[in-house]
Amino acid sequence: MTRTPQPLDGIKVIDLGTVMMTPIAARILADLGADVIKIESPRGDMLRFTPGNEGRPSDPHEDTTWDMDNAGKRGLALNLKTPAGKEVLMRLIDSADVFITNWRQDALARAGLDYDTLKTDHPKLVYAQASGYGLKGPDKDLPGFDFTAYLARGGVAQALAEKGQPPINSVPGFGDHQAGGYLAAGILAALYQAARTGLGDHVTTSLIAASIWAQQTLLVSSQYGVLSYPVHRRDTANPLLQSYRTSDERYIQFCAPDYNSAIGKVLGCLGRADLSEDPAYTNIHQVKLAPQVVYDMIWDSLKTKNLAEWTAIFTAADVPFAPAQLWNEVLEDEQLWANDYFHAMDYPTGATRTLVRIPFQLAEAGLPEYRHGPYLGEHSDAILAELGYSESEREAMHADGAYVTWDDVRDQWEK
Repeated sequence: MTRTPQPLDGIKVIDLGTVMMTPIAARILADLGADVIKIESPRGDMLRFTPGNEGRPSDPHEDTTWDMDNAGKRGLALNLKTPAGKEVLMRLIDSADVFITNWRQDALARAGLDYDTLKTDHPKLVYAQASGYGLKGPDKDLPGFDFTAYLARGGVAQALAEKGQPPINSVPGFGDHQAGGYLAAGILAALYQAARTGLGDHVTTSLIAASIWAQQTLLVSSQYGVLSYPVHRRDTANPLLQSYRTSDERYIQFCAPDYNSAIGKVLGCLGRADLSEDPAYTNIHQVKLAPQVVYDMIWDSLKTKNLAEWTAIFTAADVPFAPAQLWNEVLEDEQLWANDYFHAMDYPTGATRTLVRIPFQLAEAGLPEYRHGPYLGEHSDAILAELGYSESEREAMHADGAYVTWDDVRDQWEK
């Protein structure tokens, strides 16, 4: 079967990133056809050691988190503390179009892998770098994770909490996947520039930059002193931007930024059409009742029917709402499968697991093949051979510990 041409065919990417944020950007490029080489230490990326956090098995043959962030890549397990390992990396960079990393700046400088050093000999190279807090300022060298930089310091966790309650439960990868997408967008722009001018660029983003970008509407509006978060759900200015509990202990979320145009439909669905001509309920700009009164009326009404009943009622009335689904419901959502947002991955363990595709599609390129992320060192020998290392050279480097292959580490990972 002939392979459909992809937008990034012929582009070579070196992924020297760890955990999620930068590997996610590289995974997007791999889905677009780039040859992405994932470089790990002989121990393996930290992401390989997180199954306990996510409730999945510790099995390299069914590592769903690894596959989602590293699908379609080739893997090279390289010991960069050896001269030979460092030489391999430099040869890879010599032939690369894109270099991606989230190493901290001091570590990059010590290794001679910082942007200013590499751009001298590689002016066309697109150098993409991500961090927790940005590359300048007093906190540029702090360790950055999405729980801390994106959710906590960026303001998400406290803003979404109920007033008087602790910050929200954090979801691993929530900020990483957004920041990784932004980094990929910047890389694509820089690749276009490099193709036109022959000059690459230094593409940067951070978890906290992604956080404030995502929240910018209310973050900026908070300067006027009207909005103050965290807030109690009853005190939100617009009761139709809130969720309400049904009789079966489920929740329905409304989203009507223009309260005035939607409240009439909602009142009709609640059996309170008698209020639809009362400006105290229908004109948020001339409200004679506190928003809490409208909130309480909707809250009490929603408790009279279950989620399925309200879903049918609000859908028929074209009210902007959605049921607050549980993860098992999301995984089975017919709408998501109809749009190919999911992929059923068959594993050597005999299991079939639902994985998530990147959040955009190209009609002519088609859906990319969903290939598992590389085992640790799976393609080490092949990549070194492509770089021109002879069999005898590879044997000597292997013996000296410059790199490892999957065969070297398979037994310890399959225990």
